[in-house]
Formats: sequence, structure tokens, C-alpha cells
Amino acid sequence: MADQMSTPRITATYLDNFVGRVVMLVGKVTQLLGNQATLDSDGTVTVLLNHDSHLANGNAAQVIGKVNPDLSIKVLSSNDLGTGFDFGLYSSVVEATHRHKEIFVSDN
Repeated sequence: MADQMSTPRITATYLDNFVGRVVMLVGKVTQLLGNQATLDSDGTVTVLLNHDSHLANGNAAQVIGKVNPDLSIKVLSSNDLGTGFDFGLYSSVVEATHRHKEIFVSDN
């Protein structure tokens, strides 16, 4: 069986724990500037967009990417989630996954 890679869900609070790792983050797009976006995910996160990223200011966005040493995220893939996203629920899910790491987070 092939090794499975874990992509932990995080918010800005957890960035420094995942430097060099691929993560999944959801946040509200607060600024778009060239190939960068700023997301609010329980704190400010700078994401470095790829050419396939099509995000809209004010919408929720899901990014999967690698956390850089400066705590920005180099986006591998992204999805615009629109305006009806429940950020409180997302934060609760993130908290639960980190409280119960043995179930949700793999160190592979």
C-alpha cells in the first residue's frame, strides 16, 4: 500500500508548527495584489498564488500549500468557497483536529 500523506487543517495560529509542510487553510480573502493574497484565518496569512488561483476579495478561500520559513504559504491548489462559509465551524474543526492529533494528524 502506498504511503498516505496527511494534510492537516490549520489556521494562522498553527503556521509556525508546520514550516516546510503541506497544509490546508481556509480564510477570508482580505487583499489581492499580483501573485499574493492576504487571508484572515484567525489571524493574517500571506499566500503566494499560482497561475491557477482565481480568488475573489471578500470570499472564503481554501488553499493547500507549503508553509515557508517566513510563515507565508506557497499555494499548490486553491478553491474559492464564496461568501456563505462558516468560519466559526472551521475554527472548531481545526481545534478538534489538533486536540486529537492521534486521530487526525500524521507525521508522515
